[in-house]
Amino acid sequence: MKKFRRIGVLTSGGDAPGMNAAIRAITRKALEQGVEVMGIIGGYSGLINENIIPLTTGAVSNIITHGGTILYSDRCKEFKTEEGMQKAIATCKKFNIDAIVAIGGDGTFRGATDLTLHGIPAIGVTGTIDNDITATDYTVGFDTAMNTVLEAVDRLRDTCESHARCDVVEVMGRDCGQIALMAGIASGAVAICIPEVPFDEELAIEKIKSAKAAGKRGMIVVVSEGVTAVDENGKTVPYGELLRSRIEDQTGVETKFARLAHVVRGGSPTLRDRLTATKMGVVAVELLLEGKSNRVVIEDNGEITDLDILFALTVDRMYKNKLKEGDLEKFSEADIDEMRKICEKRTEEIDILYKMSYEICK
Repeated sequence: MKKFRRIGVLTSGGDAPGMNAAIRAITRKALEQGVEVMGIIGGYSGLINENIIPLTTGAVSNIITHGGTILYSDRCKEFKTEEGMQKAIATCKKFNIDAIVAIGGDGTFRGATDLTLHGIPAIGVTGTIDNDITATDYTVGFDTAMNTVLEAVDRLRDTCESHARCDVVEVMGRDCGQIALMAGIASGAVAICIPEVPFDEELAIEKIKSAKAAGKRGMIVVVSEGVTAVDENGKTVPYGELLRSRIEDQTGVETKFARLAHVVRGGSPTLRDRLTATKMGVVAVELLLEGKSNRVVIEDNGEITDLDILFALTVDRMYKNKLKEGDLEKFSEADIDEMRKICEKRTEEIDILYKMSYEICK
């Protein structure tokens, strides 16, 4: 067991419900092991600007119920520079911070790797509503985001039913359509559009016509924000807005457009997000105490475990077709084969759900 005197914890990138549960778990697990905890305010910017506060058991009391992050968040461009990194390292030395636990997404993990390379051990904990970290089955915040979408869509359906309307609902997720896909299925959407699978607009419109002919009044179409289209002026625009007008023009059903946007990020975290964040936070501290670094805590087939951050980031780039020349040179053939299997698993899971949605969403 490696002896640390003090560790720091930060949240970076987009906030996600459950981040506070992770902060609480990290703090209390570390204190229980005799390690002091410092909260870094505003993500990596806080390291650069020496915005540091002590975290005690009392300081994290009851935060498990709150959305957002009590440590606040930021996307820090300066941290990506060598000058910014040196400021961050100097802050760690000044405050006697021996290691960092960073909660966030892929950008957060790249920062954790940079810290490790500069001599500050770091562990990443997933915290992003999009569930778009390919190497993990689940990211903290995803369940709450889906339930927030579900509640909003249920409310929209009430008024659609009253007025015999269709609502095209755009939800967050960046280039990952899992929020849209799962919430769309759970809300009984007539059609779902996500970036990972080609969307058959003609079929969707025919389904709406058939539903209308069968006497269906209220209809919902869920679209992921990552789907775009080119409008009549040659400009790339969110697809949901174009789809709304096409549905109304071709079906005669009055159709509205709703962009849920950042409403999806907030709110009290669900039980799953609180519990998963707690488990991940505890494992993060355990990894540090075992002398491990540059690891990211993940969920794999229901088990909380960990992976090398560089491996996880490379899997993500492979899945998203963003690999650059030389990205795979540091890995063995066995590693690369494992990466491909992870990507295939994610693709298969989405394909199965999407095909199912067409069978039951009518």
